[in-house]
Amino acid sequence: MTGTRASHAARTAGTGATASPSLDDLRRRLTAHLEPAARAWLDHALDEAAAHPGLHGPISVWELRLAEAGRRCGAAHADAARVLILDAARADTEALTRVYFQGTADERRAVLHALPHLVPGPAALPLVEDALRTNDTRLLAAAVGPYAARHLDPHAWRHAVLKCLFTGVPVEQVADLPERARSDGELARMLADYAAERTAAGRAVPEDLHRVLDLTESVPGTPGPDHPHGKES
Repeated sequence: MTGTRASHAARTAGTGATASPSLDDLRRRLTAHLEPAARAWLDHALDEAAAHPGLHGPISVWELRLAEAGRRCGAAHADAARVLILDAARADTEALTRVYFQGTADERRAVLHALPHLVPGPAALPLVEDALRTNDTRLLAAAVGPYAARHLDPHAWRHAVLKCLFTGVPVEQVADLPERARSDGELARMLADYAAERTAAGRAVPEDLHRVLDLTESVPGTPGPDHPHGKES
């Protein structure tokens, strides 16, 4: 692995249970599962991206490899392969933005997974915000990862949690959920209101809503699971 990838990996190590795996770990896991031909393709793609980083002309060679990753590595491993290629290409916010808005849904998802490794500050938040406006559940799950946990402001983060509940994205996908939800009285109010709306409409309240509401119970007056707003009728 190049020094660039190693340095990114060091920055992401030890950031908690919901942090993305380090890039070193990602590559080890990926190569352990790839067939020899796919491993050879990935090694070549990473070397190529490292040799020709950044943006070049209408499309860079490593952008072409992003498009090939699903066919070469298989759908189950394509996200990881794309993240490693983006890292090898030293993709900055400008490059990631281009890939995101010009790419397929799969490529957009890979960009979101790459953000905590490649963008140290909040400059790429517009990409997360765009993903949170969609109803693509796989894109939403990627959008509420560690980068969003670090950089979304409380208002936007609360609405991201509610969007997961609206669309059926499991709240376990929300990075740092226990830490950010703890003692969040405004989130508790929003959850209780949402539960009340569903109950009034004769619709079931998602079990995940109760799980998140439980995390806010340290706030005095927060509705608990036995509160009419925190319990299915």
